Amino acid sequence: MILFLTGNTFRDRTGCEDKSEMIPDNHLIDEMQKMFPDPCRALYFSDGPDDFEFNDFIANDTKDGFEYSGFQFESFICVDDRNASRAKELIQEANFIILGGGHTPSQNRYFRDIALGDLLKDYDGVIWAISAGSMNCAETVYAAPEEDGEAVDPEYKRFLTGLGLTKTTILPHYNYWKDRTLDGLNYINEIILPDSMGRTFCYITDGSYILVKDGIEELRGEAYIVHNGKIKQLSANGDSVLL
Repeated sequence: MILFLTGNTFRDRTGCEDKSEMIPDNHLIDEMQKMFPDPCRALYFSDGPDDFEFNDFIANDTKDGFEYSGFQFESFICVDDRNASRAKELIQEANFIILGGGHTPSQNRYFRDIALGDLLKDYDGVIWAISAGSMNCAETVYAAPEEDGEAVDPEYKRFLTGLGLTKTTILPHYNYWKDRTLDGLNYINEIILPDSMGRTFCYITDGSYILVKDGIEELRGEAYIVHNGKIKQLSANGDSVLL
């Protein structure tokens, strides 16, 4: 299994803001070209099972972003409640799986409901994860609060069991969250840093990613290590660091 863990795979397409293109930073497209299966039989998993119209919209937008950047598909199937009963069969036939973004706890619950972790144990293709999808690939997922009310909700569960595909606990979108507040709290200093006591998070910027191949986890691009209430820069754009 080859695993790409990205924060945001896409950016607005030049001259066409309602369409996407892949972010080429840190040789992401170059690496994809080396690993992309031909012919490619893709599955797309979103963060929920039953919003079919939205799932189709996001899946089609994702497919279009890949195709615009030069990657073509023999088939591209969105997996949700319409076909989840066939998930095992679909995964056996696929060689490229996309774990999309969205609300991390919702996606985590959905993945557990369909036993995705078990279904992927013998999978030998490429997995491409985006944002929440990358977070849920970890053994222990840090579902950092992201929606109004979550940061101050004592019932909100911040640590969840993930798919176990990476030992790294990932946080995406550092460049988006670093100067923001949620529920009146400074996002980094008053939410993320306190939650890192006794734990370690890898906080990546959009355009950075972790490539997992043959059990080796390699960080490409700008990222930060959060541990025991402190944050420090681990790498810059253009860097490659073994985790």
